Formats: sequence, structure tokens, C-alpha cells
Amino acid sequence: MHLHGGRTGSRKHVTTRQKPQQSFGGLWNVSFGFFGIQLAFALQNANVSRIFQSLGSSVDDLAFLWIAGPVTGLIVQPLIGHYSDRTWGCFGRRRPYFVAGAVLAALALLGLPQAGALMLAAGFLWLLDASLNIAMEPFRAFVGDMTPDDQRAKGFALQTWFIGAGAVIGSLLPALFTYLGIANTAPEGVVPDSVRLSFFIGAAAMVLAVAWTAFTVREYSPEEMAAFGAGQPEAGAAQPLVYSARGPYWLALGAGLLALVAEMDLDKQLYVLGGGLVAFGLAQIVLRALRAKGALAEIMSDLAQMPAQMRQLALAQFFTWTALFILWIYTTPVVTQYVFGAADTTGAAYNAGADWVGVMFAFYNGVAALAAFLLPVLARRIGNARTHMVCLLGGAAGFLLILLLRDPWLLLAPMVFIGIAWASILAMPYVILTRVLPPHKFGIYIGVFNVFIVVPQLMVATIMGGVIRSFFPAEPKWTMLVGAVVMVAAALAMLRVREDKPG
Repeated sequence: MHLHGGRTGSRKHVTTRQKPQQSFGGLWNVSFGFFGIQLAFALQNANVSRIFQSLGSSVDDLAFLWIAGPVTGLIVQPLIGHYSDRTWGCFGRRRPYFVAGAVLAALALLGLPQAGALMLAAGFLWLLDASLNIAMEPFRAFVGDMTPDDQRAKGFALQTWFIGAGAVIGSLLPALFTYLGIANTAPEGVVPDSVRLSFFIGAAAMVLAVAWTAFTVREYSPEEMAAFGAGQPEAGAAQPLVYSARGPYWLALGAGLLALVAEMDLDKQLYVLGGGLVAFGLAQIVLRALRAKGALAEIMSDLAQMPAQMRQLALAQFFTWTALFILWIYTTPVVTQYVFGAADTTGAAYNAGADWVGVMFAFYNGVAALAAFLLPVLARRIGNARTHMVCLLGGAAGFLLILLLRDPWLLLAPMVFIGIAWASILAMPYVILTRVLPPHKFGIYIGVFNVFIVVPQLMVATIMGGVIRSFFPAEPKWTMLVGAVVMVAAALAMLRVREDKPG
């Protein structure tokens, strides 16, 4: 267990501070599990709105039904990061988490298209998103654990390639099965066979891909990590807990939002956001008053002590992922309504449009897989932060083109821009972060960083439905304009990000 053995290549016990370089095969094995995770994630992104609509959901209720994901991720990711930093047993440090997540996600993939009822499907989405978070978060830290500093960009680039490849296959599966003659239409309240079979294939791929990484990679032991200077600090040198004094402000903000929703009869989904702010504020107040110890206190303390670059990146992440969740939730209703002229979810036109969304998503992920290896070249010339900014501006252009274009084949053009942005989103922030994060806290800080992915999803899920009803009822195309604006805001936020090189 203490050595890199098996198909990754054998290693001698390491006594130097520098981790050995991974071979290409080693990097492949470290990242291969992400192929299955992203295949499942792509099936979710491209088909869950379709499943919900098939089961009777209206367009303006879609965002609320997706709320399972952000609520789950907000809780799960920091906890998984915290505990995976501190886990070591016969199965390793990160591996127990992503194996458990893969098995649970596979069960959710099997159940979601079979649900038959809208709220049961939403429950399976909750399980799927929680499980994908359990599997995905440790994989991000895993690359940092297994690679030296100067090889980390290559590690994340290969991981991005696997993400793109998995997403291409996951996005294309329903259309492929339709091409092979499997029905892509079904009576009202029933999910088409092409979608159900795709989810069954996704469940098997998820388990097998993660199992490949689990059985071919052996993690460094705590002693080896300490030899690399990446182990836990000595007890006497441990960083003291910091108790934030801002709890009352968060509590007041949340209470004010709850009161505003009640007084002005705003969208009831905003209660979720207000309640979350209240809970966050109360947690800070109680922890500070009791000088509490334990996982929650440590997570809150780490949140308060984020490195400067992480704080700078957080704003960009917030805007970036707001745009992405708009893309994933609303592309299906936009394309089916405006390009395929369909409103009846049981009709051939609607399901052909939904299949085409899968093709579009597969295309942008394919572009991302190719762009992943070009990003390091551009980054060497203009820096990681500027590279990311340029790619995000391209993503904004992609949103505007989706708003304007009405030909299915021409809709592949914006996917080129979105694919380049997606490649950068999956790699550049983590390249910047892992240069400044303490190695023994990769898990917790990447988990906390992912909160700035989850909060935008919560915002979109609680607000976008109301925005649609209030400002453009029956016109979901304008969500693409909102996506373009917030993607530009993300790009501008990257101007604040410094790239201090480690000494």
C-alpha cells in the first residue's frame, strides 16, 4: 500500500523532498477514473431536464428541481475534502471516497430514468449529485498528491482530456442508440428507451473506470508524504483555529432575505438561499462562542484562512459556474423550442432536439479534450490567469451565438468557444491553486474552493425560474444572454488574480 506498484510502475521508498516524476502510464492511471465520473456527469447535464420535462415539469420549474445538486455539494464537498486529507487505511487516502462515490452514483444512474414520478426522479438526482461530489472532489486532490509541482499542469491536462472524452461519449449515447433504432420517444410520463439504456451504460462505465484507478494506483503513505514535505504538520506546529466574527452579518443577511421573500411574496425558492445564509451565520456564531473543535470548526477555519489567490479566483469561479449551470439547465428547452419548433415532450421533434443537445454537448467536450493540451502552451506565453480570461471571453461569445443561431448544424460553432472555455475551467484554476495551497490540505481547500462552484448552482436553481416568469415568460432563449453577461464578468474577475510563484 505504501508504494506505487502494479501497472503504474514500481517505486523505491522515497527519501527526498521531491516526488518522482510519473510516467505517462502513471498519469493515465491516476486520471482514468475521471473518464467514468464525467461520463455520468454528462448524462446528467444533457438529459436530466429532458427526464424532468418528460415526467411533467414545466420549463420554469426546471431550475428548482435541479436544486438537489447544489444543496448536496455545499455540504458534501468540504466534508469529503476534510476527511480525505486525514484518512489512511488499508485502502489508502483518497481511494475509499471515490470508490464509494462511484458505487452510489451507479445506483442513482440505474434508478433515475426508471423513477416514473417527478419527485422520485428529483430524489435520485439528489443521490446522483451527492455521489458524484463524493467521487469527484478527492480526484482533484489526487492529482496534487501523486505529481510533483512541475508535472502538475500535465496531470490536470490529462485529467481534462479524460473529462472531455467521457463527456463526449456520455452526451452522445442517447443519439447513438436512436441511430441504432432504439426508441427515443415515449408516452407522457415515461422516459424514452434510448435515454434509459444510456444511463445503464453510464452506471457500468462509472464503476469500471474508477475501479481501474483504484486498482492500478497505490497512494503514497503518510511517511512518504512527510518525506516529500507534504505530510501533516506536527501537533505543536499545527495552524490554530480561526473563528470568524462575521457570523452576525451572514445571519442578518439571510434573515433579511427571508423577510423580504415573505413580505413581497417573492419566489418561494428564495427561502432556500435565505435559509442557507442563516445556517452559515449561525454556525459561525456558535463555533466562535464555544471555541468548538472538530470537522466543522476546522472547515470554517480553513475557509477564513484561504490563500489570497484562492479568494481572487473565488469570484471568477462564482460567475463562471453561474453561466455553466444556465447552459446545462436551459439549452434543452432553448434548442427544442427555437430550433426544432417543439413544445410537446412526447413528440418526435422535441426528442430529436433533445438528442441534438447531447450532440452539442459532446462536441464542446471533444473540443475541450483537444484544447486541454494547447492551454499549457498559451499559459507559458501569457500566464495561467490571462489564458483563463481569454478562454472565458470565448465562452461568452458562445452563449451569444446560441441566442442568435437557429440552424442545428450552425449551433456547433458556439460549442467550439464553449469547449475551449470548458477546458480552461477544468484546468487553469487548479493549476494556479495547487501552486499556493499547503499540500497536506489539498483535499479540504479544493473542497472549499468547490463551494464557489456549488453556490452559483444554488443561485441559478433558486432564482432563474423566477427570473424567467417575471421578465421573459415562455422565452427561455434570454437565459443565454444572462449566461454571456456573467461569463464576461468571470473573465474580468481574472484581472484581479495574482500568480505568485512558489519559492
